[in-house]
Amino acid sequence: MVKVAGMGSRLVRGTAIGCGVALVAGGGIGWAVGQPVTPDDIAPARVMAADLCARIGDVSSMLPKASSGPVTMMQTGSTTIICQAGSSRAKIQAYTAASVKLTITPYGGRDAGAGNVPFTPDQMAKKTFDRSAMKMVDEKRPYPTKVSRIANGRAGESWIVHALVQRADVVVQVDYTANPVDADVAQKAALALADRAIWESK
Repeated sequence: MVKVAGMGSRLVRGTAIGCGVALVAGGGIGWAVGQPVTPDDIAPARVMAADLCARIGDVSSMLPKASSGPVTMMQTGSTTIICQAGSSRAKIQAYTAASVKLTITPYGGRDAGAGNVPFTPDQMAKKTFDRSAMKMVDEKRPYPTKVSRIANGRAGESWIVHALVQRADVVVQVDYTANPVDADVAQKAALALADRAIWESK
């Protein structure tokens, strides 16, 4: 009797495992044969905070000392958020100009075609990041990062720095121009700002 019970137990376990495999395989086959995708299957882009640029905080250290006190970037946009701040030569003679622009884009999913699971927001953000022609930053960074540096003038004191950072479903781009500024200093400032934007957009 004990032996029969043991055989029965193994049979029940085998049947349960077989049913589980069938369910998993069935789910995969459903997509493979062209299961229709509905709008509910595609994740929408997240809505960013209405005060996101204010949350990122003071950017006066990236601009000429044209005024006392903190400088908060102006915010525009709804799905894609754009934060901007700048200072011109008219405000201070030590700089020809300085400006910073921050673009924060949360991605939604996308239909991948008949028979395919929809692309996730994270996948769409990564596709955008990967397609950028900027150079990948090799240093240890908490998030995938690319950077472009362009000398703006002949003295080597005016630079345009572009930084691109991706985390999950969000891609952040910083466009920073200043003169006079060291290229490495400008890059570090741009990356620090990008990291602040990533943190506040979580």
